[in-house]
Amino acid sequence: MKKLLAGIFLFHSLYSYAQKDDMIAVLSDITEKVKSYYIDKTTYKKVDSLFQSDLKKGTYTTLNKKDFAALLTQKLRKDIKDGHFFVKYLENYSPEKLVDEKEKVRLNNFHNSLENFGFESVRRLEGNIGYINFKGFASPEASAATLAGAMNFVANTNSLIIDLRENEGGDNGMLLLFCSYFFDKKTDLYTTYFRHDDKTVMNSTQSNVAGTKYLHKKIYILTSGTTFSAAEGLAYFLQQHKLAEVIGEKTGGAANPVDHFILQNQYLLLVPAGKITSLTSHTNWEHIGVLPDQEVKAENALKTAHIRILKNIVKTETKTELSIPEIKNLINKLEQ
Repeated sequence: MKKLLAGIFLFHSLYSYAQKDDMIAVLSDITEKVKSYYIDKTTYKKVDSLFQSDLKKGTYTTLNKKDFAALLTQKLRKDIKDGHFFVKYLENYSPEKLVDEKEKVRLNNFHNSLENFGFESVRRLEGNIGYINFKGFASPEASAATLAGAMNFVANTNSLIIDLRENEGGDNGMLLLFCSYFFDKKTDLYTTYFRHDDKTVMNSTQSNVAGTKYLHKKIYILTSGTTFSAAEGLAYFLQQHKLAEVIGEKTGGAANPVDHFILQNQYLLLVPAGKITSLTSHTNWEHIGVLPDQEVKAENALKTAHIRILKNIVKTETKTELSIPEIKNLINKLEQ
């Protein structure tokens, strides 16, 4: 029995040491990726100091791999103050099982199609107001037709509400394509600088789109504290170019684009690796968020926007399917 207990103890000791070595290797890889790719050249020192301190405290000792990754995400976001950092444990990951790039794109597009490429609903509100509830930016190649359909649906409305309150971002190309529907010609919006490659890329709208452009009409964008990344970009650039007003809450404040890495064949790491600079403001929304033109609680943003548009209809005597008395009555109902 003593030999059996000793064997079990030795096994657990060896397992603990191996687990600790695996964690140290992951922490080292993260530090190295931050050093090579993160937009701030000195941030890796802070990351290294954080990890060394945690190792001395035994912070990660009792964690399984999934919880280890979740805690790293939380610590990186909090201590580095960048919400784009992300670590995820990839259970049963194997590089030998990787599908080719075309198959990966096909599978990703299929997954996004199950959520209608982020377009939760498109409808017309009373007062001839277009409404698009948009929850995520899939690739433009896959979602361009759905976007065109949404924009064609609202083409005849007098004003438009774009609801981004549950949108956490996604593909930069889709951000540019969506923006293109609100500019009458190709427009340079922002540059992106990538430190690792030491290159700067210009990001511009398209002059031509598949659907109907929405020009010279009032646009309102709804935001919340969880509106993030590319969703913030849509609100930010339309606001900066005075094409839309933002109603709701200050957004999350994540502007920097990311690179993806696989660590130790076990973990996915996202590192913010570039910096966006608006050609209008000469800055971005990193750490700051997009500030609303009218700040209200997220749950009240849609009603607030609807009332605001209806009052403008009364003021300008814009023709809709409703008479002015009917619009005033609707305003009273919404305000109650």
